[in-house]
Amino acid sequence: MKTDEDFAGFLSQFKKPLEKTNSIQVEGRLTRMVGMTLEAVGCRVNIGERCLVESSLGGFVEAEVVGFSDEKIFLMPIGRIQGLGPGARVIPCNRAAEFPVGDALLGRVLDAEGHPIDGKGELHCFQKRPLISEPINPLNRQPVCKPLDVGVRAINSVLTVGRGQRMGLMAGSGVGKSVLLGMMTKYTEADIIVVGLIGERGREVKEFIEQILGEEGLKRAVVIAVPADNSPLMRIQGAMAATTVAEYFRDQGKNVLLLMDSLTRFCQAQREVALAIGEPPATKGYPPSVFALLPQLVERAGNGDTGGGSITAFYTVLAEGDDQQDPIVDAARAILDGHLVLSRDLADSGHYPAIDIEASVSRVMTQITSESHQSAIHHLKNIYSLYQQNKDLITVGAYQRGSDPALDEAIEFMPHIKQFLTQGISESVDMEESINTLEEMMTQTG
Repeated sequence: MKTDEDFAGFLSQFKKPLEKTNSIQVEGRLTRMVGMTLEAVGCRVNIGERCLVESSLGGFVEAEVVGFSDEKIFLMPIGRIQGLGPGARVIPCNRAAEFPVGDALLGRVLDAEGHPIDGKGELHCFQKRPLISEPINPLNRQPVCKPLDVGVRAINSVLTVGRGQRMGLMAGSGVGKSVLLGMMTKYTEADIIVVGLIGERGREVKEFIEQILGEEGLKRAVVIAVPADNSPLMRIQGAMAATTVAEYFRDQGKNVLLLMDSLTRFCQAQREVALAIGEPPATKGYPPSVFALLPQLVERAGNGDTGGGSITAFYTVLAEGDDQQDPIVDAARAILDGHLVLSRDLADSGHYPAIDIEASVSRVMTQITSESHQSAIHHLKNIYSLYQQNKDLITVGAYQRGSDPALDEAIEFMPHIKQFLTQGISESVDMEESINTLEEMMTQTG
């Protein structure tokens, strides 16, 4: 909460804009609060701008304009709401949210407002960017034409990812999506790594930084951490902030890896805001604004203008109840450039990473892989699929060897394929080794 002294300095930044308006426009009054939504009258403000609301405890609470109806303005507080009451002063700041950017971000852990939470002192970034950026003309974007080595054999070989591609990581709870993200964080050949931990458990923030990212990984990384106990507005802003930081480094010509955990929590935060201001639900409780905001966030990643850098993005999507037809899973699958599905059955059997190669797809593979590589992938998938279709018969002993030569081959090579698709957490396998091993293994089959 801002004190009176903080407020005097804070408001001085906006003195000129405020002087241009009359007193009725400058200062409004709080009239109502429903849930986490504040209603005010007397302000002339725009969607996305910030206001300061006077607290009876002293100081001011910052809030953002999220909607309006006639003369009423709907505000969502940024922080704690204790001390707010009817008739409290509402003072427009005449500015939208911004986030600090610069090389000083590397190695730091920040909240959604850009404040350090790692105890390493003040952040020395003097440049700021708005959280909402202008979209890149799709005709000016570089095509995805170069593979990206992520250090995970199953992905490098069977689901090859391109530089500038946007991938979804579809998984239920507890099947290893955070561990897989951590492996890619440490092993991916990227200049800069930006991690957005959005709406997850607070305990996981420290674990991810210390146990998964590590000291060496943190040196080239920026972490935006907004745990679940933050307001929905802060969770939305955290996802926007991570994307803004990634865009800054892309504009410097860097190849950026953006990891966001999770896209579902971002959508749930937008649902909370939308329902609070009266937007009707449409699909399983999600209002239409969620499905409008989702592509606006995702489309900001990818390759930049010709000759510039790139943002390769991985977004985790929580499939509630392992339902791959969950509305957020379905919407993300439609707008992303591919998806990796993590299987609970594979995870339960000790197969890690638990990537279901039948249900997963990389939509740019034909652009970034050779014909021999593609042939090996098709062969492996045929064998894998044939075995899975007859797995029950094989398990109970109902299949007799010699009945089907193709199935006999699948039974013989399936142990080698399973071993090939598994990988230890501390093991890194580069792109060249992954592809060579795949092609050599497939040449041994008929």
